[in-house]
Amino acid sequence: MVRKIPRGRVMTYGQIAVILGQGYTPRTVGFVMHGANESNTPWHRVINSQGRCSTGGVVLPADKQQLMLEAEGVEFTGGKCDLKVFLWSPDRKKTVKAETAKRRTTLYRR
Repeated sequence: MVRKIPRGRVMTYGQIAVILGQGYTPRTVGFVMHGANESNTPWHRVINSQGRCSTGGVVLPADKQQLMLEAEGVEFTGGKCDLKVFLWSPDRKKTVKAETAKRRTTLYRR
């Protein structure tokens, strides 16, 4: 799922949790993103529901996620991006069909 987010767009932890279904919470998605392989998972494209980066206490440097998103064209004002502009929503029908068989492996694969 996360690998499908286009450059310059973001999804929220909660948005991904809802798509993944029962048993997933925004916090769970955050923990998975923290452990994601940076070379093949665009973890930086997943942010909180306020449009802010939530990696300040976890990633060094603290502004790494925001800098990575800005390099892709995501604009921040006062530390948050406008989700009305930058939020990406996958096509629900295609997502459900494609993710059914590999739902858990997509986020946990390293």
